[in-house]
Amino acid sequence: MSDEHVFRADSLERAISAVIAAAGSQEHEATHVARSLVESNLRGHDSHGIGMVPRYIDAVLDGSLKPNGTVRVTLDAGPLLVLDGQRAYGQVVGDAAMEHAIGRARALGTCVMALARAHHLGRIGQFAEIAAAQGLVSLHFVNVISLPRVAPWGGADARYGTNPCCIGIPVPGEPPMLLDFATSAVAQGKLRVAYNKGKQVAPGLVIDDKGRPTTDPRYAVVEPHGAMMPFGEHKGYGLAVACELLGGALTGSGTEDGADRADNGVINGMLTIVIDPARLGTRDAFGDETAKFLAWLRGSPVAPGFDRVRIAGEPERESKAQRLASGIPVDTTTWKAIGSAAEKVGLARSRVDALATA
Repeated sequence: MSDEHVFRADSLERAISAVIAAAGSQEHEATHVARSLVESNLRGHDSHGIGMVPRYIDAVLDGSLKPNGTVRVTLDAGPLLVLDGQRAYGQVVGDAAMEHAIGRARALGTCVMALARAHHLGRIGQFAEIAAAQGLVSLHFVNVISLPRVAPWGGADARYGTNPCCIGIPVPGEPPMLLDFATSAVAQGKLRVAYNKGKQVAPGLVIDDKGRPTTDPRYAVVEPHGAMMPFGEHKGYGLAVACELLGGALTGSGTEDGADRADNGVINGMLTIVIDPARLGTRDAFGDETAKFLAWLRGSPVAPGFDRVRIAGEPERESKAQRLASGIPVDTTTWKAIGSAAEKVGLARSRVDALATA
């Protein structure tokens, strides 16, 4: 048997939607979550794609993820909004939170939105894309409460999560610049994918349970747990701490404290700042200068080993075009885990296979 399956995006979305629905989600929520997960796979971020489904199902079953939940406004003070995700699907409450923030930025020129207690938000870039599509700049600082995954710079064990940071900037006449990254040296899900495929990873990404450097991704996936490293040494570590304090402490969502957690849930807090360049009075100059600067960057001579200079967001869009044409690869271990998750909620593995290959 091949160690990899390849699925069309639409068929894969139907299969994943069926699994989410079997776990208790209404049809519109199941479709929303499945579409977001498959979109992550299309963009090349398999770490945030359908491989999350087994953990989502376990979280629903242990009560740490609440299907069919909504976002609740806990503070509405002009340009300041505080929202409670109520441990509902992050893809759903995250989009709802962005609708609130965008509406407020349109009305007042800016919005500072604090989203607390969402379940796993998924790919943070999806929220920046929503804002950029309306000509708005957005900045996102996110913390993660779950099993600690990342070691502090100078430390030898895991003390916090992968704490992503994202900035979306609209660009005249083309898709936005979309900077979206984990503050760890690599996303934890990418190590899960490597582990599932039986592959080693590059040096400098992981330490083992004794604090020693290793290229074995198992220490980021299964016990005995080691830790991932921050990107950029002290610089990535510093940004991770900022994300923890802004996304977790300032939003009221909470920060990682090392407490034992028996459930499978993930809690994300997100501080989002949305800015309307039109209300700032700089929209035309902003657009002109953005286009001019990006043209200047792209005019750089191409270095050996590269085919051209890219802007953040372009690799993901290239991946989407390629995977829409040739399909989304899913390793056999991940696909088996999704089938097992489906069976836990009463959906036959054969039904999932049939939907995914229809």
